Amino acid sequence: MNCKVKSRIWIELDGKEFLGEGKVQLLKAIDETGSLSKAARSIGISYKKAWHLIDSVNNTAKRPVTLNSIGGKGGGGTELTAYGRSLVNSFEEMNRECWHFLDVQLEKIKSL
Repeated sequence: MNCKVKSRIWIELDGKEFLGEGKVQLLKAIDETGSLSKAARSIGISYKKAWHLIDSVNNTAKRPVTLNSIGGKGGGGTELTAYGRSLVNSFEEMNRECWHFLDVQLEKIKSL
């Protein structure tokens, strides 16, 4: 029997989506590229959408998740704060633990 569980998790604060897989993917891409535009390109979304997603996270979080630097000789950039990195790490750990739990429960169902 080919059986699988499908699920997505996200965190809401005061009824607003704060963090989910898409936003975490964008935050990780920002951390890798040092640029919002490069991060958006790397995950296949528009700069405008990426900007709105990051603005939403920063406006909902209790502390800044990203820091922007204005262009100059080397150009501007965007970087994750230490708080942003810990949010990404915590979300990924929660996601892994959730998937592990679901896998265990699925095995129980398959053995019935």
